[in-house]
Amino acid sequence: MATVKVKFRKSSVEGKAGTIYYQLCHKQSNKQITTQMYVLPQWWDAEKETLISEADNSGLSARYQRQIEKDLQCIRGILCEWDGTGKDYTLADVITRFRTLNEGGGNLLSCLTGLINELKNDGQWGNARNLQRALNSFSNFLKGLDLPLNQVDEKLIMEYEQWLRARKVSKNSSSFYMRTLRSAYNKMVSRNQLEQTFPFQNVYTGVERTRKRAVHEDIMVRLQNLDLVHSTPLAFSRDLFIFSYCTRGMSFVDIAYLKKEDISGRMLSYVRHKTGQRLNIRIEPCIAEIIKRYEPSVRNSPYLFPIITSYDSEEAFRQYQTALGYHNRKLKKLGNLVGENLHLSSYTARHSWATVARNHNVPLPIISAGMGHTSEKTTGIYLDSIENSLIDKANEDILEALCRDVSK
Repeated sequence: MATVKVKFRKSSVEGKAGTIYYQLCHKQSNKQITTQMYVLPQWWDAEKETLISEADNSGLSARYQRQIEKDLQCIRGILCEWDGTGKDYTLADVITRFRTLNEGGGNLLSCLTGLINELKNDGQWGNARNLQRALNSFSNFLKGLDLPLNQVDEKLIMEYEQWLRARKVSKNSSSFYMRTLRSAYNKMVSRNQLEQTFPFQNVYTGVERTRKRAVHEDIMVRLQNLDLVHSTPLAFSRDLFIFSYCTRGMSFVDIAYLKKEDISGRMLSYVRHKTGQRLNIRIEPCIAEIIKRYEPSVRNSPYLFPIITSYDSEEAFRQYQTALGYHNRKLKKLGNLVGENLHLSSYTARHSWATVARNHNVPLPIISAGMGHTSEKTTGIYLDSIENSLIDKANEDILEALCRDVSK
């Protein structure tokens, strides 16, 4: 019967990581299976032919040890099967069989990079950015070392979660990475690149409630009445913030991509970037006033506001990202100008509209429909029967104070 041992080959460069390999012996013949596991010489116990776990390599050595055990189990399984049936085989046959059984569809980090490129090619810049962030975090956890896809298991993912926790990454950020990586993992499973083992089932993938961002409606009126003739950038951010509130909490990305063709008569119709849902909003006086204010700035542009100028989709997304960061910095200054030391952000307008709507006794299903929520099943049951006129009436009541101020 053939035998298999785990060996370590030092690098030809002093101090560099060497390679773990498997040595097979059979009928006075010797062959090797080289792995993609690289360790420093001081991490290898040559006498015991095993990894040495230290403080600075405990996670890596644990993952490598699990992989070694899986590989040895596979090789010994092949040998037992063929020896049991009396099959006449060579070590080349064993190696070929081993590699066939362990084809994992590639390495993890390289496959994730491939998915990112696919998303970019499809124009899904936001999803590509999210996956890139998750990949950067996971790559740091792996210390830049790539892993075969078949090494992605529950223990690895739980170790990653512990690594994030040790670095005081918030639960919501950790959950964001997990949900993003899980989505990529499931896509690779659907392509038969690896077998589904549900490695994310015991890590946190929920969303913790954060501090409320809503402001009272009188703050919105005070913002609208600020004299900002001294600062065009502040005035622009203020107007976009008010516009978001007036349009039932339209997100900044949707505002940035609004086009003139989205307006028909007194209606503004757009598709939410986040959900793909089409929303129709009646243009109230305060909305029309802001749109009119920026008509000269976009005279030769298809867009409604001077945020995006490029016709190239990738460059347009970069312009949106840059504008969002700049917008949030200006909103912080506006919060101080109001005199309340408010922590305003692009999300505040959306949360504020929902809170004010609730304070006006607007039913939850109408609030959900007005904001384009589609994730809650219970809300979805009510949405089909809601007339858009009811949503417009609710918005009209909420914007009464602002529209009255515009009409003066």
